[in-house]
Formats: sequence, structure tokens, C-alpha cells
Amino acid sequence: MVRHVVIGVDAGGTTTRCVAVARDGRVLGSGRGGGANPFSSADPAAALEAALRAALAEAGDVAVDHAVFGIAGSAEAGRPAAEVAMLRAWAAVGLGGRPRLTDDIAVAFAAGSAADAGAVLIAGTGAVAAFVHSGAVAHRCDGYGWLLGDEGSAVWLAVAGLRAALAAMDGRGPGGPLGARLAAALDIPAGDPQAIVRAAHGRPPAELGALAPVVAATADDGDPVAAGIVAEAAERLLATLGAVMAAADPVAAPQDPPGGAVPGPPPRAGAGVPIVLAGTLLARGRLAEAVRAGVTARYGAAPTPAVEGARGAAGLALRDLGAPADAHAALLRAGAD
Repeated sequence: MVRHVVIGVDAGGTTTRCVAVARDGRVLGSGRGGGANPFSSADPAAALEAALRAALAEAGDVAVDHAVFGIAGSAEAGRPAAEVAMLRAWAAVGLGGRPRLTDDIAVAFAAGSAADAGAVLIAGTGAVAAFVHSGAVAHRCDGYGWLLGDEGSAVWLAVAGLRAALAAMDGRGPGGPLGARLAAALDIPAGDPQAIVRAAHGRPPAELGALAPVVAATADDGDPVAAGIVAEAAERLLATLGAVMAAADPVAAPQDPPGGAVPGPPPRAGAGVPIVLAGTLLARGRLAEAVRAGVTARYGAAPTPAVEGARGAAGLALRDLGAPADAHAALLRAGAD
């Protein structure tokens, strides 16, 4: 018997994930591929195709009714290239119709909440916050890359740690174990500032994000320098979220409801709307705990953790087809188990 499904895709710079989901919210198949960011990935179309093929193969005999692709880098300048890659992959696996393209930010919010509007804070290699409405970003803050922004991200933590290590070596800052631990992680001699400079400049910035756990672990071991860096990262992330919450109030005029009823007020940031936390840095650890506590204290409610982003994309696809929010919510609950 042919089962009807929707497809959800969450494509980042290094990994693409795809799920095939039944209309009641059950995941029937999943797949993975390489990165599909149009700015940084080698072959986005091939990565999307690989993830689609694997998910459809696992799902079996299905008919695809709709799909939503959340692709990192697909906003504004990157949208044409992302759309070309999406449509090439879609055609390559023999599917008809036209899937909907959005970015990974909207998908991250939908991976934590089935609400129509709310905020999301994402911190992994990079960092960004956004207010999302009806499956699209209404307002965003940061996400400008390691050189100009991404404050509180893994790369930001790594660079702050390396700067602190160099300051300790040349007498501008306090000493401690952080420099030696970072040197060990970089496989360079401890106490040699030029070795740190060469190692840092010899790597792509995104790779430096792998040093963030070293900074976090050193903070957990009681080093005040590392602890200060982690605390500052949390404050910067909360400031990024705060800018979004302040700017997105209200975000859109309400639509006229059926039957001529009086429309309700537009969604307002900070007035009971959900706040979703996504990304590896906000999943667990000292930084995640500080951000969760800060959100709860400032907005009066605990934030919601996101599940796998592909489920968020599938939830948006279900909503596009008129499925109730309950199906989307069930999809997220199953992903959290």
C-alpha cells in the first residue's frame, strides 16, 4: 500500500539531514548527505540528492505530497544557488511538483515549536537569533560570520580562548591552564605564542570551533579565565536574542479570520511566544545552562530545546498542507524521546 508522506530537509555547511514523514507525524525514513550550503559546500545538489535517496529508500513505497527544504546560506544572495541545487536534487530522484525553500533558521524554530510565531537562538559553529512568523524569518540578529559577528559561537569561544592564552604569555593577562590545553589540542608546543599564531591562521575559521569544548572544559575545571570567557559568551548570546525580541514586537498584521470575526492581536515577542534554543552549544553544558537561566529570568518562561532540524522542516511541510499543529507537535515529541 502506498503511503503519503512529506519530506523535511535540514541542510547545513557540513551535513544534510532528510526525513520522510507520514501525514500523522510518524517518521518513515531518514537519510544523510554532505553539506549543502551554496557558499561553502562542494556540491550542494549531490548532498541533497544523497539525503533524499536514503530517506525515500528507507520509507519504501510512498507518494510524496510536499516538501520543505531548510538550507543554510539560502537567504537573499544565496537563494538562487540554493534553489537550483534543491530543484536538481528533486528532479534527480524523480519527484514532481515544487518543494518550498526556506532557511535553516526557520527550520530550527520549527524543530522546537509548532507555534506559528516565536524566537529562536542558534549557537553552534556560528550564532544567530531570529523571530520567526508563519515559517519565515521576520527579523534576525547576528549570523554575520566569525570575522564580523557570530558572538558567543564556538568559533568566538575558540578565538577568545586563544587571545587569552596569548595575553597570558606576553604579560597582558593572567596565567592558568587554558594556554597549555589549547596548545595540546592544536598539537603545538605549549608557551610558544608564534606557534599559536601559525596554528590559528593555518586553519579555516570554522575548524577553530573545535577548540570550544577545550575552553568549556577548562571553565568546568575551575579556571577563572575560561569561566569568564564562557560567561561572556552567554551574555552575548542573550544580547543577540534580546535585540530580536525588542525589534519583533509586533511582527505582522493579523489576517482576517473566517466568518468575519474580529482579528486578534499580532504575535508579540516576549508576550508568551515560545523561545527555542538550537545548536550544539545550547544542548548541554555550562554555556547552555547560563543561557537557559538567562532566558527564563528575562522572559518569564523556560526556553524549548530544538530536536533534529529535518523534523522541523517536515513539520512546516505538514502545516503547508493544512495538517493540524498537533501532528507537528507529535513529530517533535517523538524526536525528543
